[in-house]
Amino acid sequence: MSETPQFPMAPAAFDGESREVDAGACFDWLAQGWAMFIAHPGIWLGSSVLLLVILMGISIVPIFGQIAAHLLVPLFGAGMLQICRTVANEGEPQIGELFAGFRQHAGQLVMVGVFFAIGVFGIALLAFLLIGGGMLGGAITGRVGGIGIAFGGFLLAVLLVLLLSVPVIMATWFAPALVYFHGMQPLAAMKASFAAGARNWLPMIIFGIFLMVAGFFAMLPVGLGLLLLLPIFSAAVYASYRDIFTGA
Repeated sequence: MSETPQFPMAPAAFDGESREVDAGACFDWLAQGWAMFIAHPGIWLGSSVLLLVILMGISIVPIFGQIAAHLLVPLFGAGMLQICRTVANEGEPQIGELFAGFRQHAGQLVMVGVFFAIGVFGIALLAFLLIGGGMLGGAITGRVGGIGIAFGGFLLAVLLVLLLSVPVIMATWFAPALVYFHGMQPLAAMKASFAAGARNWLPMIIFGIFLMVAGFFAMLPVGLGLLLLLPIFSAAVYASYRDIFTGA
């Protein structure tokens, strides 16, 4: 005999299901990002300054500092997303929300950072080995032929880094939001993030190209452009998460 269901019935657990959006959706994400920034520019600028100071301070420590910074990126990313949610819900954001990821699902967010760091440093090691091998081959071969070998090794390294970086970025793009807002486990969140990115490859490519171009210009005035790029980019990521994931 089947059991009588209990009412009210609990909502179905969030499973990371995503949908496909139009290629032009990326421009709407950016527009929403700008609108969120304009709504509370002071909070965003203060949060960006604090975040950059913390990450730069940690990164000063050789090797271990850079590893720690990569581990903390999802935690601070969750904090930026929490500010986005507060703004989207017409609340009053606080700079302290930047540390929201340290108070909620911190362990899972750190694990996302661990996988991210493994991917980044693994790709960097591969690039170093390829470039180093090309330079060594060039030195052994001779001056003229060596230049060609070294340059070929460099181009191969750059191509492989670009190709291998794509799945790492796709897997970690939405993972902090899925972990922080929905309590998903790190691997499940990264799998759902990768699937969402693959399903929406065209708008994600357009968005990524825009981000790279904007990042280049943001670094020109001694990196001060990052104070504007970080909040707009974070808010655009939040908008894309709300747009792509059903039930978000």
